Amino acid sequence: MGEREYPELIRLVETVARFRGEGGCAWYEAQDHRSLVKYLLEESAELVDAIEEGTAADRREELGDVLFQVLFHADVANHAASEGERFDLEDVAREQRDKLERRNPHVFGPNPTRDIDEIIALWEAAKAHEKAHRTSVLDGIPKNWDSLARATKVIGRAAELDITVPDAAQPAPDTEAALGELLLALVADARTKGLSPDRALRAATARLEDRVRADEASRATS
Repeated sequence: MGEREYPELIRLVETVARFRGEGGCAWYEAQDHRSLVKYLLEESAELVDAIEEGTAADRREELGDVLFQVLFHADVANHAASEGERFDLEDVAREQRDKLERRNPHVFGPNPTRDIDEIIALWEAAKAHEKAHRTSVLDGIPKNWDSLARATKVIGRAAELDITVPDAAQPAPDTEAALGELLLALVADARTKGLSPDRALRAATARLEDRVRADEASRATS
């Protein structure tokens, strides 16, 4: 694939570069990774909305906004004051390409397969090899995820150690529609009692994380 196949992508990279330097944008140059976080979250949320409810045109626009955030962050890194903090878009692309090749041996390895179960097993094995340095199954779970997504991930990691969450007193829903109604009812009930569902779930998730770390510590010393 040559650059001529992606002329608009090259134009976008060149356009982003115009924001810096003489004739550029002072606000743009004043930003850093932290100051841009809120924009990345906002654009990502808008992309999710476009995927779930929007048109193809909406998805195209929001993907472009997220792409701009990637280019923006890469440009910020390329102009970092510390050499140890400095990287550019090529570094990002190279590392992502290498990761995709490592984690997808069913495509890039010597023994290709289209069996879904085998693909998942190969991906999990490749990822486990990469993350062998981690000391907890909880490592790598983003702290700034929304509470429901984070709870879901922590429960999944806890299950790897056979740590489970007690069954709820409510009837177990067997469809996503029923689950949605149950969650909505719980939120409504919490609201009437002056409770924060988000804060409550974060606290419960933190307690589950404590159980996981305690179990891991016990295993390490036994």
